[in-house]
Amino acid sequence: MAGEESIVLNPYNDFSWLILRVEHSRMSFKNLAQFIEALESAGELVRVRSYVNPRLEIAEITDRVSKTPVQNKAILFENTGYDFPVLMNAYGSEKRMCIALGVAHLDEISREIESLFKLLAGPKESIGDKLRILPKLSQFAAWMPKVIKGRGACQEVVLASPDLYKLPVITCWPKDGGPFITLPVIHTKDPESGVRNVGMYRMQLLDATSTGMHWHKHKVSARHFEAYKRLKKRMPVAVALGGDPVYAYSATAPLPDNVDEYMLAGFLRRKKVELVRCLTQPEVEVPADADFVIEGYVDPLEDPIWEGPFGDHTGYYSLPDWYPAFHVTGITHKKNPVYPATIVGIPPQEDAWLGKATERIFLAPMKMMMVPEIVDMEMPVEGVFHNLVIAQIRKAFAGHAQKVMSAMWGAGQMMFNKILVLVDEDVRIIDYAALAAYVFKNLNPATDITIAQGPMDVLDHSCSKPGFGGKMCLDGTRKFPEEIDERFNFPNIEKKINVEEIQHLFPEIKALNARLLQQDIPCIIASVRKNRKGQVRDLHQALAEKLASQNGIKLILYIDDVIDPDNLPGALWRFCNNLDPKRDNFLFQGKDEGKLNACLGLDGTTKTELLDGFQRDWPNIIVADDETISAIDVKWESLGLGPFIPSPSLSFRDQLYGKEAVASV
Repeated sequence: MAGEESIVLNPYNDFSWLILRVEHSRMSFKNLAQFIEALESAGELVRVRSYVNPRLEIAEITDRVSKTPVQNKAILFENTGYDFPVLMNAYGSEKRMCIALGVAHLDEISREIESLFKLLAGPKESIGDKLRILPKLSQFAAWMPKVIKGRGACQEVVLASPDLYKLPVITCWPKDGGPFITLPVIHTKDPESGVRNVGMYRMQLLDATSTGMHWHKHKVSARHFEAYKRLKKRMPVAVALGGDPVYAYSATAPLPDNVDEYMLAGFLRRKKVELVRCLTQPEVEVPADADFVIEGYVDPLEDPIWEGPFGDHTGYYSLPDWYPAFHVTGITHKKNPVYPATIVGIPPQEDAWLGKATERIFLAPMKMMMVPEIVDMEMPVEGVFHNLVIAQIRKAFAGHAQKVMSAMWGAGQMMFNKILVLVDEDVRIIDYAALAAYVFKNLNPATDITIAQGPMDVLDHSCSKPGFGGKMCLDGTRKFPEEIDERFNFPNIEKKINVEEIQHLFPEIKALNARLLQQDIPCIIASVRKNRKGQVRDLHQALAEKLASQNGIKLILYIDDVIDPDNLPGALWRFCNNLDPKRDNFLFQGKDEGKLNACLGLDGTTKTELLDGFQRDWPNIIVADDETISAIDVKWESLGLGPFIPSPSLSFRDQLYGKEAVASV
């Protein structure tokens, strides 16, 4: 199995390590059952044999386990009231993600890709250079998917009457619109070119033979749908569940358009993916080793259906909207299948590790093809992937950071990034405290922060218009002389400020975190109770005037009064979600002894129509209901999951605005 051998060779000069690793380190899984065996052998899986209800209870248990590092395991729920067990949290740690991908460390894949790029793109001056590339070219062919004749294991059992209610589809959160298929590998084809796309989009059960199809306008499957709409033809779709764990990962990977996800899967598993044609939708092929296959179609001439709400990866409910309906024409499965599922919600969750794999794997292609200045990249879990990205660059000239900023915001799904932080190559970007101190040392809030607008994730509720909003880049690199504005001078940071005095002067500030000042980070976080229009803007001007010239404060983050500013991960998660950088920034510029100083305020509070002129519904955060929490508390001892874990939702109940998916502020 993966990770048993460590090979230290120079990947830039010797490519034999690629072949060696293929032969000795990677392997594919025959099916999901074999992956489960591997997890169990590694001590990474727990079987729950007592009854657990797929409605809310499975999700509540998984949420507790996934947020508790010592007890964080994959869970196989064997007694669900259905004929099939449910696998949860299978990708929910770095170790399990590595097992799924067949590596000891996620960076191994990036190194292999980088070496492959260098091998293929490098000069081929001698016959030896040309011969060396032949084995690698033959491996390309070995990674390409292949359609085989006949039926696959996924078609061993054919349901005479397709019925989604026979599957243990889970309901994750109390205000979800219903049960959702949460780990579907969805197959579509371009009707004109025949090019396949494999993606992952949630599917809300509407009845026994139909679901919603939640593909966003930025996704390839949505473009396929529009092509079928122009042709006025039904769109065949197939959904696979289970099989080799690399399928689910590949479906989430940010590949360029028209690159087959099963080529990536073949590369990761070092074995081509074998596909079979669907029985009722033969235009579409699915992995032969899948556990379940749901076949059907989407009719682009039908009216869309009202889909949602759904407790999403942002930690907030994504609110209902209009999406196409998927109609089931057939369901098949292998003998003794396992139903795989996942939950998303307040981080950290299982999806954080899928995101971490993408961060590490796609670093090499970004460096080699788009942004060669990048040295490393980090996406903190509190930023829920797209909200906060830290990039380490090799800076060579004035304006280099802005060049990288533009390239990254134009690179595939990086277009959804909201806050980008750029630093030099000699900074340790996973040491967040040292990183922040470095950034602020080099940062002039008036000149080194770029505010822009562009496409945003459809799930970003802070945008005034869906899918379009503000983004910002903080240039925390050392400045060349040309980049320095000599008009500014920033005083030394005062390690302590009088919090009681500030709260007395500004009573709307209910709590203030000034502890970052002690780590040479000139940033404070203020919890504010809003009750009038323009309040945060006015507050910032007055507060910054008091603190900027005296204390060297460069940045003030404003959050809701229900949020504890001393809980940095929680405050950062809420702040990043609630901020539109273009709309919610307030720059204060003062003057002291003839020199300018500056302090930027960023409003990460909840936005309403009454106080902010915000025209959209604002979602609530995701919290389990009291009934479900109590039910799991009672049965915890019978689950065999180790010491009791209290519900993570208990820490967030006081942050709710009302009890519905839409916040009632």
